[in-house]
Parts: sequence; structure tokens; C-alpha cells
Amino acid sequence: MGKPSAPQEAEDNMKLLPVDCERKTDEFCQAKQKAALLELLHELYNFLAIQAGNFECGNPEKLKSKCIPVMEAQEYIANVTSSSSAKFEAALTWILSSNKDVGIWLKGEDPSELATTVDKVVCLESTHPRMGVGCRLSRALLTAVTNVLIFFWCLAFLWGLLILLKYRWRKLEEEEQAMYEMVKKIIDVVQDHYVDWEQDMERYPYVGILHVRDTLIPPQSRRRMKRVWDRAVEFLASNESRIQTESHRVAGEDMLVWRWTKPSSFSDSER
Repeated sequence: MGKPSAPQEAEDNMKLLPVDCERKTDEFCQAKQKAALLELLHELYNFLAIQAGNFECGNPEKLKSKCIPVMEAQEYIANVTSSSSAKFEAALTWILSSNKDVGIWLKGEDPSELATTVDKVVCLESTHPRMGVGCRLSRALLTAVTNVLIFFWCLAFLWGLLILLKYRWRKLEEEEQAMYEMVKKIIDVVQDHYVDWEQDMERYPYVGILHVRDTLIPPQSRRRMKRVWDRAVEFLASNESRIQTESHRVAGEDMLVWRWTKPSSFSDSER
């Protein structure tokens, strides 16, 4: 950054600088006041930029923040330029009155907000930290490596998600197929039971639902096959008209049973 240029609206503030020709209005004195102000701002900008860069690059000076306390900045400027506190305050006034970005933030008690008057300025912060070549290269390398890692992490996440979805779809297809196979077995059992009842081989024309389950599914598989069984029962209740679900008292207990419904032997034309 080169030396900041003073806006027209801040020309009067340069008269506050206590130089030898402070109260004179000739061109020489005006130019001298302006040059003194620009030199102070230039030194202040460089100091804040270097401090902010050090803070970003490992913070060798153990700074608490990139925002340098106003008294510390004032002491540095006084040592470098031999400027008085009045000149420093005039420089801060110029920054506040300027409508351009001079690369310096004046902050108050709340670091997230900018100060509006000189007496409320607590610290100064550079908006353009100045970092060395090594620091810039290391930060650029770190950023590149981080971005690559994030990219591969996202890629691995998406790949894992795709594998999980494919596994889930395969399990759903297997469960769907197992459900239809269970429905077919249930129909066969209920139908065979009804045929045996017609031949006086069974006492009742219906068969308990739990009895059918215990017949088709061995004990060690009932917990694993519970979801398949429940879906098969639900499917039969809503999609199979040849099997009716009823409630009967068997051995002194009410239980749900299935009864095979024999199709009518009469056609619509005979009716």
C-alpha cells in the first residue's frame, strides 16, 4: 500500500497538526502539514500491517490480538516520527473522517464494532496483514492440503453413503422377496388345513395365526424374521380375499385365526 491520500473533506483536520507553521495558510505550510500527516499514517499502516502479519504467522511476539492497543500504537509512532499525541489524534480523526479504505480499523470496547469518535478508540487493526514469503507459502500450502483433504473426505463420505444406500436397497429387495415367499407358505398352510378339515382330519376349519408362525419359522429365527412375518400378515389382511382373519376362543383363550374361504361354485351367469 502506498501512502494514503487525504480526502477533500479532511483538509481542515490537518490544521490541527502542531508544526512550525501551524497557523499559517501559505502553500508551503499546507503542504508541510499534509506531508507530516501522510508520513504518520504511512508509518502507522506499516506498523499495524506487520503486527497483524506476525499474529497470523505463528505470533512470535505473543500478541493477544491483531488489534493493537491505541497507547502502544501511539508510543511506536512517537518513537519513529517524533510526533506528539496531538498529531496522532489528528491522524485518527483523519481516518474517521475519510470515506476511503485506508487499511486501518479503529475499534472500540466491542471488537466487532468500529469506533465513531477518537475518544472511543481502544485499539487499531490492519485490514491487510503483511506476511513474509515463507509464511505466505506455508499458509498457501496448508490451505491447499486442507482443501485436498476436505475434497477426499467428501468423496469418501459420498462413496460410503452410496455403498450404504445400495446395501439398504438390496436388503429391502431381499426382505420384499422373503415376504412374498412367506405369504405363499402361509396360503399353502391355511389351504391345506382347510382341506384336512373337509376330510375330517382337523377339528376346526381355521388355524391359529401364531400356530402357523411357529410351524413355518423355527424358534431361533423368529426374532430375525419378525419384520418379514409382520409384513406378510399385513399383506394378507389387505390383499388376500381367500383368507379371512377371525377371532375365536381356543382352549379357553381368545386368539386370532385364519380361515380359508372356499370360492363360490356359481358363476355370474348362473346367478
